[in-house]
Amino acid sequence: MLQPKKTKFRKQFKGRIHGVAKGGTDLNFGQYGLKSLEPELVNAREIEAARRAITREMKRQGRVWIRIFPDVPVSSKPTEVRMGKGKGAPEFWACRVKPGRIMFEIDGVPEDVAREALRLGAAKLSVRTRFVQRIAE
Repeated sequence: MLQPKKTKFRKQFKGRIHGVAKGGTDLNFGQYGLKSLEPELVNAREIEAARRAITREMKRQGRVWIRIFPDVPVSSKPTEVRMGKGKGAPEFWACRVKPGRIMFEIDGVPEDVAREALRLGAAKLSVRTRFVQRIAE
């Protein structure tokens, strides 16, 4: 699963996800993509599950680009532990996704295959998405 090799700090504040994506809103690599429609934390397991679903549907033809990376450590306290005594240990890694962000791009397959692959990938994510494609010049 995806996670940073090294970080400056073990834990981060939660924060809130405000506004729309200011970058990563256009297709840069592939012909088809999956665009986020709402702000959400997407964890590394979801990204990996979506990637597997997409590549399986494409029958390992074409190419897949993952445009998001889980770099936010999410901590939680164990169950049935009393309040206080500091912040919990890091549990998993997540990515803050804003509306308009392209999360996956694919190329090298027909449109119907791409649409179905990205639909199956979107089912694995906790964020509402939209299928987008590059306009032919």
